[in-house]
Amino acid sequence: MANQSESPNISINSTVSLKAIVKAIFNDTIHVQIGGKIITLPTSEYLLEKSTR
Repeated sequence: MANQSESPNISINSTVSLKAIVKAIFNDTIHVQIGGKIITLPTSEYLLEKSTR
């Protein structure tokens, strides 16, 4: 058997950067396309400026 003295490093709260196309923005969600998938993200997790018009 192989010696498993080294454990894998796992980082919590790390940042991942992905390029995506924003498909739609609603009051409480953003819909982005990454590859062939469209993912819904809550706007509460992001600092977004609201239009004052």
